[in-house]
Amino acid sequence: MSFQTDLLAWYDQHAAALPWRENQNAYRVWLSEIMLQQTQVETVIPYFMRFLSAFPTVQALAAAPLDDVLKMWEGLGYYSRARNLHQAAQQVAQNDAGQFPQTVEGLLALPGIGRYTAGAIASIAFDQPAALLDGNVIRVFARLTDLEADVTQPGVKQSLWKLAEDWLDRNRPGDYNQALMELGRVVCKPRNPLCAECPISQHCKAFAKGTQSQRPVKKRKAATPHYDVAAAMIWNDSGQLLIAQRPLDGLLGGLWEFPGGKQEAGETLAECVRRELREEMAIDVEVGELFTVVQHAFTHFKITLHAFTCRYLSDEPQAIGVRDWAWVRPDELDRFSFGKADREVIKALEDRGRMLL
Repeated sequence: MSFQTDLLAWYDQHAAALPWRENQNAYRVWLSEIMLQQTQVETVIPYFMRFLSAFPTVQALAAAPLDDVLKMWEGLGYYSRARNLHQAAQQVAQNDAGQFPQTVEGLLALPGIGRYTAGAIASIAFDQPAALLDGNVIRVFARLTDLEADVTQPGVKQSLWKLAEDWLDRNRPGDYNQALMELGRVVCKPRNPLCAECPISQHCKAFAKGTQSQRPVKKRKAATPHYDVAAAMIWNDSGQLLIAQRPLDGLLGGLWEFPGGKQEAGETLAECVRRELREEMAIDVEVGELFTVVQHAFTHFKITLHAFTCRYLSDEPQAIGVRDWAWVRPDELDRFSFGKADREVIKALEDRGRMLL
């Protein structure tokens, strides 16, 4: 009996009841797959439900302002996914009569869709014989074959794609692909795999040799760099705060923030604030006390965000290094989409306000 048969029999009995499996149309599958990139299932579920309620169809998503999409995405991270989602929805709605492409090749033409996501949508939504390979599947395959090579190497990754295509169950490609990913998520875990509960352990070479905890092989990651960042909470005489919108084509693109930037060698944090504001918005401020400090980790680096209370001095803000800017009252901040670190600053501001009541 093949491992595919055993795997599908297990999936038929144990498949998790997930909201995007209730109706596996292309829009729901696409939305869930984009959200699940770099994000755990438990985190995605409430976001998926809220997002689907706000934008029930690809046409509704395409017609929505980007700011509304980013606000609905707020807190989910990796915001380029939301921007690409919005662009892809517009492309589908405008160019394809509201219908998603059904082939891997057609899906790859949409923003934010790579080889894995195209395979997932094609197989799950359209029952196309399309393979996929993600971190969970790589781990399953590395253990099934007791792979000693480094799975992060391009040549090894390509050989795993070949396995994914060769081993694809062409009668039930969508269920098979979901079963593989689910097995990796709940049974064939990165640490302490539940081999005694695995439906395909009799097919697993690593299990037979006792090497499952050593697979997959990956090169050791380099140390994560750290940066100090200074941000300005700039107040005007009307009790408003100045916020800036980040450019669309960079980190946290399209989100709002308290303006500032990364500290350069040899400058104080206060000097960093003044320099960044002159460079990005052509304004001068008086830097006051340190308001709060926030620790935050991105994918490839970490920051310590130092937020300073500042007083606005002169000159109309200009959108030089930012996309837009606005003066807002503290109670209006919730209307705008912020990254996690800036939302921690807002929380500190709210807590300070409650303490003063």
